[in-house]
Amino acid sequence: MNKNEPILIACEESGVVTSAFIKRGFTNVFSCDLNETTGCYSNRHIVGDVMPIINGKCSFKTSDGINHKIDTEFSLIIAFPPCTHLAVSGARHFAEKQKDGRQQDGIDFFMEFVNCKCEKVAIENPIGIMSTKYKNPTQIIQPYYFGDAEVKTTCLWLKNLPMLIHIKEENLFNEKITHVTPEYIIGKRTLKKYSRIHYETPSRDRSRIRSKTFNGIANAMAEQWG
Repeated sequence: MNKNEPILIACEESGVVTSAFIKRGFTNVFSCDLNETTGCYSNRHIVGDVMPIINGKCSFKTSDGINHKIDTEFSLIIAFPPCTHLAVSGARHFAEKQKDGRQQDGIDFFMEFVNCKCEKVAIENPIGIMSTKYKNPTQIIQPYYFGDAEVKTTCLWLKNLPMLIHIKEENLFNEKITHVTPEYIIGKRTLKKYSRIHYETPSRDRSRIRSKTFNGIANAMAEQWG
């Protein structure tokens, strides 16, 4: 991919994936979220609804007040649609959410990325109802596949993108492929420790903290899809 081609990181407040692309020399990558970014690049962050810009050929203003114009469709979209009403972890509330329409709203928003006018799309979500409402994910990954000693089952639905490559412990010295944390390290940790993000965030910020992409996965996205 040409490093000047436009890239959209949708529904990303943390800026982790955006930063990974910027650090690798991509000059036209932007994140978009309803909230201000907590990342380092407010000059690459759009605050607002992503739908008006999802198909490219658009104008927008970043958080630093600068206006930008994209004359083509985005070359790559990586989307992190909210999973609040879709993830199986909240299954006990499904009946209520189906009744009041929140779950259908979540499904419809997810499908906007499936159907957007972009040749290369990655959609991230945890295990949830989209496996039946849409289709099974292309790939299921864990942070520890890419060097972060944590467990967070992550599904990826990919359009015209290769599956992210990770390696087993015996191949750790192959520097061309993203490294995986040896599984024996994970095996020695208790469930609460290696699912730390799940268990240690019982606060109003839990959703924001849990939605943050691990650095290893973000780096793999930038290296392999960029």
